[in-house]
Amino acid sequence: MNVLIVEDEAIAADNLEKLLFKVDSAIHVLAKIESVNETVSWLNKNKVDLIFLDIHLSDGLSFDIFEQIELKTPVIFTTAYDQYTLRAFKVYSIDYLLKPIDIEDLTKSIAKFKNLTWNRQQQDIDIKSLIASLSSTKEYQKRFVVFAGQKIKMIKTSEIAYFNGSEKGTFLCTFSNTTFSLEFSLDKLENIIDPEIFFRINRNYIINIEAIKEMFTLSKSRIKIELLPKTEEETLVSYNRMSSFRKWINR
Repeated sequence: MNVLIVEDEAIAADNLEKLLFKVDSAIHVLAKIESVNETVSWLNKNKVDLIFLDIHLSDGLSFDIFEQIELKTPVIFTTAYDQYTLRAFKVYSIDYLLKPIDIEDLTKSIAKFKNLTWNRQQQDIDIKSLIASLSSTKEYQKRFVVFAGQKIKMIKTSEIAYFNGSEKGTFLCTFSNTTFSLEFSLDKLENIIDPEIFFRINRNYIINIEAIKEMFTLSKSRIKIELLPKTEEETLVSYNRMSSFRKWINR
């Protein structure tokens, strides 16, 4: 059995590959891919028997893949949070695995795949129905697990003033002015937090609307934002995000 793993976290992809070998040593992972664009490119040139597909990838939702290519290969989705996906998969008979992946659940999924007779038309219909279901019932990340020394804390998204990304990594800053490191890129965060509350103003910042203290017009195409807590660097809305930003603050 030839398998493709689409997962943007290298450790998770490696762990899944090891588990698959334990379940069935005849399973061969042809590739491990991190993004939507790479997956589309790879699938246009290669074929596999089964795809393990993470929902949130570094450059968007994995459902974008289905909009770019006509995929006939059976898919087992993987997810770390978003409970709405579990309901959708149960309704539309597309299997899923909840992270961290358990070997017993993985064994059952592989057995289900082997027993399934995949009908091309039915699969196409189910994929489209799934995407429609997700778009109307989407839930967003409610909390993040962070580390403070040896302590593990849970930070509610409502407590987060803004996210900041730099060469040093990705960080969240709470309204109480406490900063924690995150294992998410800003690109990935955009897909899992509520766009009614958070907006990415530029390459380095995603802000909570409640964190805006004041806004200043620098020109017709530039807005400066003063945030609370105060940032060390100047925070400007990018030129190409101005239109979307104005719509966001006017909702």
